[in-house]
Amino acid sequence: MIYALVLAAGESRRMGKPKLLLPFGDKTIIEYILDNIRQSKADRILVVLGSHQEEILSKIGARPIGMVVNHRYKEGMLSSIQTGFAALPDDASAALVYLGDQPLIPSSVADDLIEAYKQTQKGIVLPVYKKRRGHPILVDIKHRQEILGLSPDIGLRALVHNHPEDVQEVGVDTPHILKDIDNPKDYARELKKMEES
Repeated sequence: MIYALVLAAGESRRMGKPKLLLPFGDKTIIEYILDNIRQSKADRILVVLGSHQEEILSKIGARPIGMVVNHRYKEGMLSSIQTGFAALPDDASAALVYLGDQPLIPSSVADDLIEAYKQTQKGIVLPVYKKRRGHPILVDIKHRQEILGLSPDIGLRALVHNHPEDVQEVGVDTPHILKDIDNPKDYARELKKMEES
């Protein structure tokens, strides 16, 4: 089973309000992301909640999605990744780590990463656009214990750095793997891109 871990625990300090709850088309950002992932070949979705969890839960609604709460969310993104990996059930073979603020990543990116993972047997599969690595990152469950012990100073980059022989890059044709939403300017940019597509 390949799980999609959606990191949705952040405080959105730079945005000034919960960015995952901002309108995006006829949905919110978190709904848009989840519905994109549900169209992919990922088998299950697990959302890592923290700040604003009740409001985000209300938007997830009846979607068939698992949830886990990161009580250490103030410690940063790595704490959410660690919470997600710790919560993966025994049937998990790998996880796609999604940032909760990249709504325009098409489901085809996940499909390409999953296909490359199955074909190459590499434990870390990364999307690349014009030689730049982005998200989501697919990580085999064999790396779980190392992830749980990583330092928050470096984060998941340390895993990639420690295992260059186990990394597979996958070229994709969308710059959205590089674009996240941190502030109102980013939000306006992504809204415009969505409306143009």
